[in-house]
Amino acid sequence: MKIDRPKIKVPYEQVDVLCELLNITLLLLIWIYTIYSFSDLPDEIPTHFNGAGEADDFGGKATIWIVPIIATFMFLLMFILNRFPHLHNYMVNITEENALKNYRLSTRMVRFINLYCLALFAAIIFEIIAVAKGNAITLFNTGFLVITIIVPIIIIAVSFYYYNKINK
Repeated sequence: MKIDRPKIKVPYEQVDVLCELLNITLLLLIWIYTIYSFSDLPDEIPTHFNGAGEADDFGGKATIWIVPIIATFMFLLMFILNRFPHLHNYMVNITEENALKNYRLSTRMVRFINLYCLALFAAIIFEIIAVAKGNAITLFNTGFLVITIIVPIIIIAVSFYYYNKINK
């Protein structure tokens, strides 16, 4: 498939810089907290939580590294994807006139999705370590599940609104 879209560099605005800084900060905090807590973890840690927020599956403490590795891989993929906005999917035909607005909105949406995912990974690592150490913190409950469903819907709805607004 050949894509004949303009290849332009989308300049960062303040909100983009802030979002990228938050993404990098969250990723670093995930790694720092995991490294810092690893030696204090028991040999068996929770690897799965049910809908009530109770740990219902366990594994070796080395499994804690899966979360930061996946978070890093996902962050890097989305960061690289944002370097090529002409390859993103769009609901309109991209022209020289509308490219910057559409590319900016698309890259910003990817940044916010990245932030959302990193926040989820941070919550997951925090919960796993807290439960493994015997603390009775329960982030994973019905409210958490509702938030994990509602936030992506809000991101999509806001994106559709702005796509329609900039492409009238």
